[in-house]
Amino acid sequence: MQTLVLSGRGRRWAESGHPWIYGNDIASGEAEPGEVAAYAAPDGRVLGHGLYSRASKIALRTIARGADAPPDDWVERRVADAVALRAQHGLLDARGACRLLAGDADGIPGLVADRYADVLVLQCGTLGADRLRARVVDALRAALPFALRAVLDRSDAAARRLEGLEPRVEWLAGVAAGESPGPIEVCEDELVYAVDVEGGHKTGHYLDQRDNRRLAARAAAGARVLDVCCYDGLFGLHALRAGAREVVFVDQNQRALERARANVERNAGAAGRGGAERCRYERADASTELRRLGEAGERFGVVVLDPPAFAKRRDEVEGALRGYRELNRRALALCADGGLLVTASCSYNVLPPVFLDVLRAAAADSGRRVVLEEYRGAAPDHPVLLTLPESWYLKCAFLRVR
Repeated sequence: MQTLVLSGRGRRWAESGHPWIYGNDIASGEAEPGEVAAYAAPDGRVLGHGLYSRASKIALRTIARGADAPPDDWVERRVADAVALRAQHGLLDARGACRLLAGDADGIPGLVADRYADVLVLQCGTLGADRLRARVVDALRAALPFALRAVLDRSDAAARRLEGLEPRVEWLAGVAAGESPGPIEVCEDELVYAVDVEGGHKTGHYLDQRDNRRLAARAAAGARVLDVCCYDGLFGLHALRAGAREVVFVDQNQRALERARANVERNAGAAGRGGAERCRYERADASTELRRLGEAGERFGVVVLDPPAFAKRRDEVEGALRGYRELNRRALALCADGGLLVTASCSYNVLPPVFLDVLRAAAADSGRRVVLEEYRGAAPDHPVLLTLPESWYLKCAFLRVR
C-alpha cells in the first residue's frame, strides 16, 4: 500500500478528526487513484487510510483512522453494519423505502444507496466509490432480508465532474437496456406514493424528511395547511390523512404538482372523505406565492417550507442566508395565531447554528412571538458523522407562532 505524507497543516487537520484530506495538504508521495492509500504525519507516523483521488480537491476520504490498515473485507463489514442499523430502526419493510448507505457516515465515502421497495438506487460521487460499486451491491444483496428486483446506478450529479468523472445513469440488474420500470410504488405509514427513480430529484425521493413529515402532521387536524416547495406532496399528504381541513400545494415545477395530485388520488381512502376536494395546487415560485398569500390576508394553521438547497458552494452562503431570512419572514406572517411553521434547509454549507440564527432574525423581522419547539435533522437512516459537519446537511425547525 502506498503512503502519502501530509504537511504540518495537513497533520493538524487529520488529527482534528475530519475525514477529508485536501490535496494542498499532501507534501509528498503518490498513490493509485480510486484505491486505498495510507497517509502519514511529517515524522512518518501513519495517521489513517483513505480512498485517493488525484483529480479532486479532496484527495483522500478516510475509511480508517490510525496505523492499522482496514481489513480486506471492510466494505462487506460496513454494509452489514449499515443494514443492521436500519433494521434496528424498523426500516427494512419490503414495501417501504430507506437510505441503506449514507457515504462517510456509514464508512463508505462517496457512495449513497437508497432502497425503494425492492429496487436499489446507487449514487457514486467519487472514483473510489465507482471502484467499490460491484462489491457494495453484492454485499447489500447478502445483507438484506429480501431479494432486490432491480439495481439502478444513478450517478448523475454534476459534482462528479469535480472529481474528473462523467455523470451516468444505467441499470445494473433487473431492467433491460432501453427499458424503464416506470414509477415504483412505496409505502410510508399507511400512505402509498410513487417514485420516479430515473427522473425524480436525488435518487427519486426525499427520504430524509420521513420523520419530520410525521411530526408535522400531528398539528394538522382541522387546520389549513400550506405545503411550499411540495415536490411530490408528502408533507401535505400526511397532513391530509391527519384530518387537515385544506391543503394548498405550492411548487414552481408542474411535474411536481402532477406527482402531488397523483399521490393524493392514489391515497383516496387514507386521505379521508373528500380528500381530493380538500386540496389546491398552485404553480408558483415560493417567494412570489408567499408574498401573494400574505397580501391576500391568508392564514394557515400549519406552514411547511422545504426549499431546495440555496448554497451548494461556500461563496453562495451569504446570498442564501438573505434568501432564507426573507422566505421565513413571509412564512411566519402566514401562520395563524398558535400556528406551526415547519421550515427546513438542506444546504450543507449552512451549518445548524447558522440556520438557527437566520430563523431568529426572521422571527424578529416578523414581529411575532415565535417559540422553537423542535430543532431536528434527517431521519436516522441519514446518520451524521460528528467530525464531518457537512453530513449534518438537513436542518428542520418546528416553530410555534403567536
